[in-house]
Amino acid sequence: MSQSSLRIEKVEVFSLNHPTRGYFKFLPKDERGQSVRPSVIVKLTSNDGLVGWGETVPLHTWSYETVQSVLTTLRQYIAPSIIGADAFEIAEIHRIMNRQIAPSFSTGQPFAKAAIDLALHDLVSKALQTPLPKLWGRKPKPKITLSWTVNVINLEDVDKVVAEGKERGYQHFNIKVSPDPKFDIALAKQVRDLAPDCFLWADANGGYDLATALYVAPKLADVGVDVLEQPLPANMLSGYKELRKQGALPIVMDESIVSVRDLLEFWSLGLLDGVAMKIARMGGLWEAKRCIELLLDLGLLFLGSGVTDPPLSLSAHLLLYGAYELKFPAALNGPQFLEPLSVYSKLIVADGSANVPKDFGLGVELDETKLSEVAIEKFSIP
Repeated sequence: MSQSSLRIEKVEVFSLNHPTRGYFKFLPKDERGQSVRPSVIVKLTSNDGLVGWGETVPLHTWSYETVQSVLTTLRQYIAPSIIGADAFEIAEIHRIMNRQIAPSFSTGQPFAKAAIDLALHDLVSKALQTPLPKLWGRKPKPKITLSWTVNVINLEDVDKVVAEGKERGYQHFNIKVSPDPKFDIALAKQVRDLAPDCFLWADANGGYDLATALYVAPKLADVGVDVLEQPLPANMLSGYKELRKQGALPIVMDESIVSVRDLLEFWSLGLLDGVAMKIARMGGLWEAKRCIELLLDLGLLFLGSGVTDPPLSLSAHLLLYGAYELKFPAALNGPQFLEPLSVYSKLIVADGSANVPKDFGLGVELDETKLSEVAIEKFSIP
């Protein structure tokens, strides 16, 4: 097959809700008041009849993109603009998407663009009959060690949540902190006491003000936290400079870093020690891979996380983190909080780790009949 022959002929889009288990503060509720995890799935069909699947994971409780904004953006702007495009030209398709949806401070609507990006990578890998890591010139590690998320409202629940993680083979833990420093310090100490040898990662999701962050960072360090993620709002640049100057803990960013350009700017200003990666936040694998390569070149911390990802999005993270030999436990908590759906073929997650897929594409296949049955909304372009 010549590369120029792989043209996108059709874009199909499906939205669905995943049933959940346990408490996680970012999971929204459906019309029945039950917690769900929404996702949007894209199917690209080429002129040769090959199919690529992608998935994006908007959470309006975490970022500004909603399921509805992703759907309208795909329907009205992105999908029509890529019909006829060469699927092998992923960089050019990103340029097309970025012309359709312009940036503000950084990349415009990266979650919507990520759905197309993942489907492109799935399609191209299948067309070339070559695993994605090999296309990137990488030999992946076989497994990714996972981190168990401790997100509790009451300290009395910590023992139970940690015990559940240990029962499932997890040895490492990440905690959700902010805005209450007293609670957060007690939480971190309790988890460290229960798991003295774990990598302990505290994520504030931008929830502290500067005074609180400066107060709590050394105290979290004292009770055994290893790294502090996104302690301040994404655009509080002067505050990050103060935290780096304090030096109590390594400061990694999440919500602040949406592109390679953001990383270069924040690094040049001395505002961070590393980045907790998320594919959808970066607009897909194309930019996320470039960001990881830059982190490694600059000698910064490369941590791996996600947005409570269902299997297709989760598999993309596993492929990327495996290809770049992630050294720290990944905060990929989809297997922890999501009930399985038979829409997807299975990923192997056991004993606190996940196998990196070896097949072509993203390593997960979808049952389109079942997908159509559970889809809340679906449409195709043209």
